[in-house]
Amino acid sequence: MTERILITSALPYINGVKHLGNLAGSMLPADVYARAMRLLGHDVLYICATDEHGTPAELAAAEAGQSVSAYCDAMHSAQAEAGESFKLSYDYFGRSSSESTRRLTQNFALALEANGFIEERTSKQVYSVADGRYLPDRYVEGTCPNCAFEAARGDQCDNCGKLLDPVDLINPYSAVSGSHDVEIRDTNHLYLKQADMSGRLRDWVESHTSDWPVLTTSIAMKWLDEGLRDRSITRDLEWGIPVLNADGEVREGFEGKVFYVWFDAPIAYIGATQDWAVKTGGDWEKFWRTDKGADATRYVQFMGKDNVAFHTLSFPTTIMGSGQPWKLVDELKAFNWVTWYGGKFSTSGKRGVFMDQAIDIAPSDYWRWHLMANAPEGSDAAFTWEEFQASVNSDLANVLGNFVNRITKYCAGKFDGKVPEGGSKTDAEAWIEKELSERLPRLVEFYEAREFRKAMADTRAIWAAGNEYLTQAAPWTHYKTDIDQAAIGVRYGLNLVALFGILAQPIIPDTAEKILAAINIPSDKRSWKFGEVQDLLNALPIGHDISAPDVLFSKIEDDDVDTWTEHFGGQPT
Repeated sequence: MTERILITSALPYINGVKHLGNLAGSMLPADVYARAMRLLGHDVLYICATDEHGTPAELAAAEAGQSVSAYCDAMHSAQAEAGESFKLSYDYFGRSSSESTRRLTQNFALALEANGFIEERTSKQVYSVADGRYLPDRYVEGTCPNCAFEAARGDQCDNCGKLLDPVDLINPYSAVSGSHDVEIRDTNHLYLKQADMSGRLRDWVESHTSDWPVLTTSIAMKWLDEGLRDRSITRDLEWGIPVLNADGEVREGFEGKVFYVWFDAPIAYIGATQDWAVKTGGDWEKFWRTDKGADATRYVQFMGKDNVAFHTLSFPTTIMGSGQPWKLVDELKAFNWVTWYGGKFSTSGKRGVFMDQAIDIAPSDYWRWHLMANAPEGSDAAFTWEEFQASVNSDLANVLGNFVNRITKYCAGKFDGKVPEGGSKTDAEAWIEKELSERLPRLVEFYEAREFRKAMADTRAIWAAGNEYLTQAAPWTHYKTDIDQAAIGVRYGLNLVALFGILAQPIIPDTAEKILAAINIPSDKRSWKFGEVQDLLNALPIGHDISAPDVLFSKIEDDDVDTWTEHFGGQPT
């Protein structure tokens, strides 16, 4: 049955092109899932956007010597280009700074306050005497009170992951000037009363314990069990969405303040969908408004584990507390981290390999395969150059590439590049039919369940089964004495090439296109409407023209690994 599916991945932050950990933890799996669901015939909308507000944007712009607006313009273009280079199939890649998101943010804030879920409070905040200003979250650094990490930020500790308030830091100092001449002063901010929503949130999370990953529900329940805290949703910054009253004017006492990035960023999913509708003429409401048909939409989110609390608690508080008919997420796929030689990838620390660098090293399909085959689903996944090399050489070059190249070249040389007729089925054909009849339905189930490592493992097993089939059928041996019997081996082999290209589309789209073009498969024959396996293995018409593609994958040599290790390092700094 055809479904309408809305897919969002965590918004990449604007402070530079994203590293491979960001890619593997949200954008790439969302893309692979979106591609697979489209191939299954579903109505898919994949939305993403750059997350452009908050202190890191101001700090990065200052470091670059640009205005924040100019910096965000440049980085949005750079991130869009990086996404294109990795073949991320966004239906729309927007910006959290769009006018749509600004309007929506004001709407949510006013609705929440009217319903008693936003309250203005006087709070303590770090004031830098040296800088002459209040210092919001990441403008303050110091020692984490939870784990004693000495470089914790004012909003979160990168070492233990605990969310912080800047006033909680030990020995705080200004991230702008480095000055320790700071004071704790009173200032007014708006607070989202998450604690008042605890009961509803717990019921909602518990209703998803059977269809959300354990990682997702365990993080949400940990926060609920520890007791939700009301969170400040405004900051003393110039860059961001201003705090307005119902008349559209700046709220009294909130001059020089803007909404906190973690309040407006998730709202940008809706804003970007509205912008998609403006660009395409599409209907955004059927994806987001339950009074306009969104109940029939399945909403699936992808993100790293550090974003889970905001999407299972804070953003749902905004949605529920507004009292308006907005769509809540149905399925939330959370990922652990891809680690860099025992440490974390880091954009601000410039540690690891970044998307624009990676694409200069190897084709995007190499990275896509390796990151998905080693997706950090059950635990953190360590990246090493040696494992990247082994993954590409073994899975792509030796298993898939070798199969495609040897059977297509053999057909071109012995059967004039045409699908041959003749031959009788043997145990080899019966074996491959049985293999596919068991594996193909299971593969689809893995994709539908977003179990990517299992999907990749079964995909590789299917490719390996193709090589085993050729070993059993041995058309080159039969050709010497019985050309007809050789023909069935070649024919089944070519149909397997077509199938492998079709299966490869969500994971390695560039290679899939090369395979399907060589086998001359029309674009309307590339879906995942598999039908009977016997029909699948006889789908190519007798006499159908095929060609042998160029070598699909160049192996990664030891010298390449040595060069990359020397350039990028193998230990976190």
